[in-house]
Amino acid sequence: MIAKIGSGKSTAGLIRYLFDTKKAKDHIDPHLVASWDGFAPDPGRADDFNATKKRLVADLDLRVKQARRLGRAPERHVWHCSVRAAPGDRHLTDAEWADIARRVVAATGIAPQGDPDGCRWVAVRHADDHIHIAATKVRGDLRTARHWNDYVTADKELAAIEKEYGLQQIVRGDRTAAKRPTRAETEKALRTGTTQTSRERLRTTVRQLVSIAASPEEFLHMLDGVEGVLVDVQHFPSGDVRGYKVAVGGDTNAAGEPIWFSGAKLAPDLSYPKIAERLTAIDTAPITEGSRRRPNPWHQATAAAERIPRHLDHGDDEAAQAHIAALGEAIDVLPLLAPSHLRPQLQQAAIVFERATRSRIRAQQDQARALRGAVRALRTAPVSSDGSGLAMFLDIAVLVVIATARWHQARRNDQQVAAVYQALIHLQAAYQQAAIGPLAALAQRQPPARTMERHTQRIIAILPNHAQQVLDDPAWPALATALTEAETAGHDPEQLLRNATRQRTLDDARSTAKTLTWRIQRLAARQAPSPRAQAAQARTSATARPAHPGEISSRPSQPGLTAPVRHR
Repeated sequence: MIAKIGSGKSTAGLIRYLFDTKKAKDHIDPHLVASWDGFAPDPGRADDFNATKKRLVADLDLRVKQARRLGRAPERHVWHCSVRAAPGDRHLTDAEWADIARRVVAATGIAPQGDPDGCRWVAVRHADDHIHIAATKVRGDLRTARHWNDYVTADKELAAIEKEYGLQQIVRGDRTAAKRPTRAETEKALRTGTTQTSRERLRTTVRQLVSIAASPEEFLHMLDGVEGVLVDVQHFPSGDVRGYKVAVGGDTNAAGEPIWFSGAKLAPDLSYPKIAERLTAIDTAPITEGSRRRPNPWHQATAAAERIPRHLDHGDDEAAQAHIAALGEAIDVLPLLAPSHLRPQLQQAAIVFERATRSRIRAQQDQARALRGAVRALRTAPVSSDGSGLAMFLDIAVLVVIATARWHQARRNDQQVAAVYQALIHLQAAYQQAAIGPLAALAQRQPPARTMERHTQRIIAILPNHAQQVLDDPAWPALATALTEAETAGHDPEQLLRNATRQRTLDDARSTAKTLTWRIQRLAARQAPSPRAQAAQARTSATARPAHPGEISSRPSQPGLTAPVRHR
């Protein structure tokens, strides 16, 4: 059960809307279920609808007119609260809705229980699943009602009502969510045939630009160049930027003026000061003219993302929140880089994961420099023809998103947890599509049987706990190809496998073979070690302890999967 609260200037306009059955098709049998004294005139049950409606408006406005003569009436004197049951809740009776309305106006300070001077109000029901409470905010002593934090107090009361009435207990937030589109904005989008409201479209545009901009100045420059978006930058007298606001070209109000949205109205983290704070905490790796090998940004982004779970498990909350926000920027940029057939899933993942990037914990932005720098480098490195970089990043992104869900769940951030799991569905779907091409290309280059047998023995020796799972995986030929190509490039395949298993546990991998394939490709992209370095690595491996319990470094005494395995 949720509440939505607003204010207005016209009591007559609100009552007209609540009892209208012509324009609003979902208004069925509008009638009062409760009122301030239980005797308010009910237009929905009267013979003369128009006369009764005027009488109801006059009764509600009586104290407002008295206060206005004294110059004490608030400008926006109408208080409007809609209370809606969750989908799947049982059908509530009029008497139950009346009790709910009385508890809400009492909890919010509109009409405190036992207060004879409480505001005048009515509760109108015109659909099965919700009511509207209309009140005027002038009390009997002609003072304005004290209803500060009315949304919070109403939400707290509704949570208690859900338990008492046996209703669905909905996920509640921490007041860090972006503002939802208003009903007027939603209906306008439907009339114009657009899938998003202007607020939602601008929020997505700004978030994507923040994810690729390397400085606050570059962000404003890119924003000014977006086709179809109007930008107004405000400055302090000193000339420094104070803030910005944006509008969709052609989206105007009744006066023909653009409908502007400041960054803070789009989302709490999109105000200019918040954006500037994030964009001044970025590490970009400079590439000198003499560099022989340019680092692969997809490999860098994947490596940086792979370290996030460790920060979530062992770092402080402020640093962890910064890494989650940086992961959100990485997901925001993917729809701009991915092939067209992957964009719908990735765009939807970015939209829903946005809710998980904020909480009541203030992010320590300088803790996520590496990932933010790698994300900015991706804009100059589009997805390669084989798509392996994108598939590699999505593989680890899915694991990191799962770790994010655990982190939010431990802190009881229910809305964020729900958003993470919604994003996970879209990310997994995108990964499954993105991985098909690269894995198929590797499988087509499957090495000869003798080489396959050598790799099989390596898997059994180095990964005894996962060997059967790897060798039975359809992605095993692709992994064997990755090992063969790394060996051809001068790498030691056994050392690569050991390094790949040490990077992070394989226990939570959905496909061990696929995860190893991406890790081997990323490790093999580095320059092959010299013979002296290879000899040093061999000496180190001979004395090193196994990375995981039950895994050993020596070869089995007999070939095949039936070879004995020694456990610690």
